[in-house]
Amino acid sequence: MIETVHIFRLRDVLNVAQEITNSRRLLYQTLPNRFVPRVFLLPNQETNDMEFSKETIATLTLPEGKTDYLVFDDELPGFGVRIRAGGKRVWVCQYRTSGRQRRESLGDVRRVDLKTARKAAQKRFAEVLLGGDPQAAKEEARERATRRIGPLVERFLVQQKTSRRANTYVANQRYLSNYWRPLHSTAVDSVTRRIVAARLSEILTEHGVTAAARARGSLSGFFAWLIQEGLAEQNPVIGTANPAEQLTARDRVLTDDELRVIWRACPCDENGVNLDFGNIIKLLMLTGARRDEIGGLRRSEVDLESGILEILGTRTKNHHSLRLPLTTAGISILKSVQQREGRDLLFGGGPKAFSAWSYCKLMLGARAAAAEGRPLAEWRIHDIRRTVATGMAELGIAPHIVETILNHRSGHRAGVGGVYNRALYEVEVKRALALWTDHLLSIVEGAEQKVVAIRVRG
Repeated sequence: MIETVHIFRLRDVLNVAQEITNSRRLLYQTLPNRFVPRVFLLPNQETNDMEFSKETIATLTLPEGKTDYLVFDDELPGFGVRIRAGGKRVWVCQYRTSGRQRRESLGDVRRVDLKTARKAAQKRFAEVLLGGDPQAAKEEARERATRRIGPLVERFLVQQKTSRRANTYVANQRYLSNYWRPLHSTAVDSVTRRIVAARLSEILTEHGVTAAARARGSLSGFFAWLIQEGLAEQNPVIGTANPAEQLTARDRVLTDDELRVIWRACPCDENGVNLDFGNIIKLLMLTGARRDEIGGLRRSEVDLESGILEILGTRTKNHHSLRLPLTTAGISILKSVQQREGRDLLFGGGPKAFSAWSYCKLMLGARAAAAEGRPLAEWRIHDIRRTVATGMAELGIAPHIVETILNHRSGHRAGVGGVYNRALYEVEVKRALALWTDHLLSIVEGAEQKVVAIRVRG
């Protein structure tokens, strides 16, 4: 409906422009220039007018002593021919809009005939009467053509570095700077759905489903940012095939035997990253926390006297703070971690959090295989979190308590209810973690269970 209204208005204006064309010759001959509509003439313009026809246009030449000469049509003021030294002749239209004087070329006289050029001029004048600025629109289009993906990716990543979690930033940097590099020299407005789909297909072939799905997500997020910044009009990723639809949700839960093997393969007599990794894995098993929440744990986030671990929302995935009571086993592990002078981070070396995940997991796997005489089945560190949640449920711990421990904000934890029940949850969370720790130690160390598994009040 909106488009129909705009078309109708433009047609009305074109009709008006035609009427002006039909009557303009008489009006122009009888009235001074100051009465001619300003949309067609520039102020104080010296006009050289004639009746345009194929024959009169052919006779136009540059007057002696001139290097630039304008001749205007007396039937459509503002529409003319510009003659320059060397004999080049181009159609022009000129007008005033938004307080600015504009002159626009409509093409070479040798290539564009009079009828086509006059019609193009009428269209420009109609756009001006509707409040538009054709020349500004062309300039904006040229400017948009210079906006390349590469420099804008750099701008996007600078903004992301301060506003997103470290892992999110690193992932976006990897996918946008490497996987989408073939697009870096392309103008933003030239990136089409076809181009994105073709490159996605290449990424899928070269790097697999997971990488393609994440690369697609990063590019879509980048274009969403461009739209917010006024640098793009649409997101060409929308409508492309999503490789994530080929992925099945992981449901890997470690068996009791696998928990035992992994726990015992965690080194306790080494120094450096392997010792740190072992302590991290054990804490993950005890708390069900996310990998980076423990890998980036700080001494300021742990109160060993009161036995509380508290991580601010700036370090959690959902940006909600995580507060967990520590069991005796957890406190013992944290006390064993040596203090690094001038460093608040508990694990890893240098200024950043622990990052040697792949290497240390490979070393742990080798130790486990040597101890058991066979390698462990493929597993991921995040499988520990899923195993903790499943194990707690099997012990009869209520779902909303498991959600609280995992720092999920859904179900019972969503909305106002989660806020007002926080104090009650702390008591039950402490009881649940004590029950889970007792169960876990009975598996990994063969200890006798001291806490009876009973269903916690829901």
